[in-house]
Amino acid sequence: MSGRKYGFFGDYGSWREAVEDSTGYDNPVILEKVKNAILKVKSGEAVYERDSVLFDKIEYSYPLLTYLLYIASANGNKLNVMDFGGSLGSSYFQCRNFMNHFSQLKWNIVEQEHFVDCGRELFQDDVLKFYDRIEECCNIESPDVILLSGVLQCLESPYEVLSEMMDYGFKYMVFDRMFFIDQPDRITVQIVPPEIFEASYPIWFFNYNRFHSFINGRYELIDETDSFEKIQLEDGVQSKSKAMLLRKLS
Repeated sequence: MSGRKYGFFGDYGSWREAVEDSTGYDNPVILEKVKNAILKVKSGEAVYERDSVLFDKIEYSYPLLTYLLYIASANGNKLNVMDFGGSLGSSYFQCRNFMNHFSQLKWNIVEQEHFVDCGRELFQDDVLKFYDRIEECCNIESPDVILLSGVLQCLESPYEVLSEMMDYGFKYMVFDRMFFIDQPDRITVQIVPPEIFEASYPIWFFNYNRFHSFINGRYELIDETDSFEKIQLEDGVQSKSKAMLLRKLS
């Protein structure tokens, strides 16, 4: 990694190779930065956090808001979310001002164990809950929707995990900040800008057609639109950032 700038690099032959060439997602500096940032959002010292970076204005993902409001309206003004890989509540704190009128709101985050421990200690309340496994959450809650915001591409075996998620039979699936390329699936390493924190980790870029072929037959696409981020890989390959709403087929 020496001498490289930040961004997305490489075309690795395996996830293991990318892991060996990066610091990984369990780097303790990530949790510390995210925790401190979201504490400021919770206390009102800051307005919005994304990837541990604080903003003085919320940068809404309007597709995500639209999808959640649609699901709630179809469910009697109630919403029960499983936010897979939801950090310490980034999407919840981003969207909560639009959900205050719901007759019922439950936001359940499934995360790495050290994030769950931190979340339960500092952020958990009557609405926001933390779990370290999908099964644990489903045994307690009955989520209407599973949300994956910029997380599926961070998993070693994304298609295997996605298949397991579909097996649970969530009525809706929402994807946000999903990055696609017009090439075969590709594993890269993201080097985080140093002003955010010193870290690097593997990340997938999915082939658009393969991803949709994998879902077809089990979930139907209700809506798809461009998300707010754009990423260009080191060799000039341009990715497409998408948000999607899917509904389980009967």
